[in-house]
Amino acid sequence: MIEVLLKASQQTLYMVFVSTFLGILFGIIPAIILTLTAPDGLRPNKLVYEILSFIVNVFRSFPFIILLVILIPFTRAIVGKFIGTTAAIVPLTVSAIPYIARVFETSLRETDPGVIEAAKSFGASDSQILYRVYLKESLPRMINGSVLLLISLVGYSAMAGTIGGGGIGDVAIRYGFQQYRTDYMVVSSILLIIFVQIVQMVGNYIVKKMS
Repeated sequence: MIEVLLKASQQTLYMVFVSTFLGILFGIIPAIILTLTAPDGLRPNKLVYEILSFIVNVFRSFPFIILLVILIPFTRAIVGKFIGTTAAIVPLTVSAIPYIARVFETSLRETDPGVIEAAKSFGASDSQILYRVYLKESLPRMINGSVLLLISLVGYSAMAGTIGGGGIGDVAIRYGFQQYRTDYMVVSSILLIIFVQIVQMVGNYIVKKMS
């Protein structure tokens, strides 16, 4: 059991952290565009905002288990296969991008309007306001949102086990459920709980320090 769960834990960490990194990398772009083109943004554009917001909402609406199946052709085109730990990163990332885009947008738009107006009065350009005001003021909230994403992807990675994604969820399904091994099911659940608690505590510590 130790050998099986050790390998599964490594697979879970690999899937979750890589997909979180990619989700943040690609998710911050639509978040910034949504913030800038919002009615109260620096460059209001109703058409761009509504279209992008609709796209984000559509992808956020898909249950992850359905997204796994829908993205099989796309996953195969990206990594050459749709089964395995690396293949599971594709749907995990796709689910992470709209989530983090909306979370980051909310974090950015919560910036104190008074600070933005003060920056404008000093002659700051839009790019300076974006990087030195919006992003700087929102960083603790964005980190907190990233922690929530990380925790959500832990649960999603467990579901990825249904398509052979590996990880702790796969162990719980193959050994615990299919082979009626309660001990594997219990230990797998405990490991996931411990992982989530560690991530949350570290995230809270970082946010507290940065705030």
